[in-house]
Amino acid sequence: MITKENFLNDIKSGTNIKISLMVMKIMFKDASKFVCILVDKSGEVKANIPSKNGDITEGSVLEVEGFKDKNLDVKKYKFILDYNLSDYLPTVKRPIEDIMNEMDTLTNKYIISNEGKALNDYFFKDKLFLDKFQRGIGGVSMHHNYIGGLAEHTLNVMYLTATLCERYECKRTEIAVLAAKLHDIGKIYELYYDGPFKYTLRGEMEGHIVIGVELLDRAIRENESLYSEDFITRIKGCLVQHHGKPEFGSPRGMKMEESFIVNFADSTDATMNKISQMKDKTEPGNWSDYDRRIDTKLYL
Repeated sequence: MITKENFLNDIKSGTNIKISLMVMKIMFKDASKFVCILVDKSGEVKANIPSKNGDITEGSVLEVEGFKDKNLDVKKYKFILDYNLSDYLPTVKRPIEDIMNEMDTLTNKYIISNEGKALNDYFFKDKLFLDKFQRGIGGVSMHHNYIGGLAEHTLNVMYLTATLCERYECKRTEIAVLAAKLHDIGKIYELYYDGPFKYTLRGEMEGHIVIGVELLDRAIRENESLYSEDFITRIKGCLVQHHGKPEFGSPRGMKMEESFIVNFADSTDATMNKISQMKDKTEPGNWSDYDRRIDTKLYL
């Protein structure tokens, strides 16, 4: 197995490089070239790769030589067949243990009722669920698109939700914070994160909101007498409504104070993560590339 010795975050712009990277996504191809997103565990770069053979596929690991500025202009490449997958999947910068510990701190502070604790424990004391959750991604390309991104996003949404609840005196802070913690649990089955990131068949057919509600219903059926009707209605409502509007993927628009707060927290964190990724690729005092995710370029 070839040991990867250098990573994208070690390489400065404006240099010639030789590095092995995984093809995460093919954005464009024709008879003479590919435009790809190439990644390793430290980050990603947009690359222009001349290819007459048309032999590049998503999931391929390439040793590339070329010039890296904002993008990577590849001069030549060869395939790497013997490699450690964990070297090539982009990963959250913080230790996942720190993220989970901070989530526990917020959980212990705000989730205090018997039904709230029971629903939280059904998921977050289950080893199989935890393994998937901690390795999960926040998205394929839109935001938090790296291993551990789901947990990082969930923590940030919990924190923002708690802050908004306290600032605006939300009547049901526990519901809001617990819903923030559970809002994206369906992504552990919606998204594939053990190789090039993509949607699973179930993810394409159902989406994480539907999957999340199915998981929630299953948890409630395990001990249905424990949960009040109001608790079930509100938690489920937050999951269903957290994308805000039907045109943004919500089966229903926001109809509770809690769902407005979770939606605002979710949208804010997703947007700021996109901006953080743009900052990582842009030298201060320069314009970033146009980013379709926020529909603008930024002066950084």
